[in-house]
Amino acid sequence: MADPQSNARLRADAGAPTSGVIHVRTRLTADFTVISNALAQRRGSAVTVGVAAYIASLPDGSSVTITALCQHFSEGEILVSRALRELEAAGYLERRRERTPTGQVRTRTYFYDVPRGEGPDDPPEPPRPRPAVREAAPADRPEETESPAPTLGDADPEAIAVLTALRRVDPRLVLSAQEAARLAPAVAQWLAAGVGPREITELLTVRLPDRFRARPASVLAFRLRETPLPAPPPLPLPPSVERPAVLPFQTCDGCERAFRAPAPGHCRSCRDRSGAGRLRAAG
Repeated sequence: MADPQSNARLRADAGAPTSGVIHVRTRLTADFTVISNALAQRRGSAVTVGVAAYIASLPDGSSVTITALCQHFSEGEILVSRALRELEAAGYLERRRERTPTGQVRTRTYFYDVPRGEGPDDPPEPPRPRPAVREAAPADRPEETESPAPTLGDADPEAIAVLTALRRVDPRLVLSAQEAARLAPAVAQWLAAGVGPREITELLTVRLPDRFRARPASVLAFRLRETPLPAPPPLPLPPSVERPAVLPFQTCDGCERAFRAPAPGHCRSCRDRSGAGRLRAAG
């Protein structure tokens, strides 16, 4: 009796793929960092993804300034600064100016695993610093109050004009009155440093991301933090040298030649001849 045979299709080989990457997985129990695929597979600059992965791996309190990052990466300040701007525009990074318990104002950096402003699953707000226990103020000392929020009435009109004109270049740069009042002092500093409105508009609108994942005001605030150096003072003019006055022309009373003198009379030649004649007569 012959062996039974089946005409069903053979099962496909479940081995390794014939092309593409092959992952060799290792279960890590320490010294690893979890990042989202949206960040790891982000299209664009590889420097931006690398800087984001490095910041995510650092413990809280580590310095992530441009100088500190350049000491770790081989890229220069321009590429690292551009990566930080892209991360802030995408909502992964946020810089806030906060007041410490001692009264000093410092810039703190917050890094989010998930970009801010992406639907109901927004990441939680960063922890607020705990207020320090303050001693009771003397009765004769007035209690300090927080400064009120800036208003358009207190802002520089020229700076407000520059901010409101940004939407003409990019329609997405629509600012509220409170946002414009908050950004106006930084624009006023640029104007005082000698940067014109046209140059400020170009610096704030060049190479903006295709999609904003945060308010446009946060992108503008990040660019305005890097206040340019003031223009150098004009060089002093060289000291003026007084030139001698030019005497007018006179007509010689003897030979009628033209010569320069303060008053009419004889030229030098006639004076020399008349002087020589008087000497001969005297001799």
